[in-house]
Amino acid sequence: MIIVQGSIPVRPECRDQAISMAKNMVEASRLESGCVSYDFYVGLADPNTLMLFQEWESLDALQSHFETKHMDDFLQQLPDILAGDVVTKRYAVQSIEEEEAVLIETEEPIIH
Repeated sequence: MIIVQGSIPVRPECRDQAISMAKNMVEASRLESGCVSYDFYVGLADPNTLMLFQEWESLDALQSHFETKHMDDFLQQLPDILAGDVVTKRYAVQSIEEEEAVLIETEEPIIH
């Protein structure tokens, strides 16, 4: 699974537009193949910062997301509303169930 976390600082006068853009991205992105979750949140410390959280089944699914029309539209509008740098981080994670399955497959028997 791939997790993307980010923060997007927006100009106060563009906050409503940013929230509208975020809602459109959520609606369209959740329909994509491989999207597990996709959300934006308003920062508590700074209500003019949108926090992004996404989960994808695979890196291929995330790469496909980057090639969608709604992503292109979002990225074209984004510079007009920014109040600073966008920061994103991407994490590749493995669930405990997957980890346990790997351990079961590779562990030596306890009784010889």
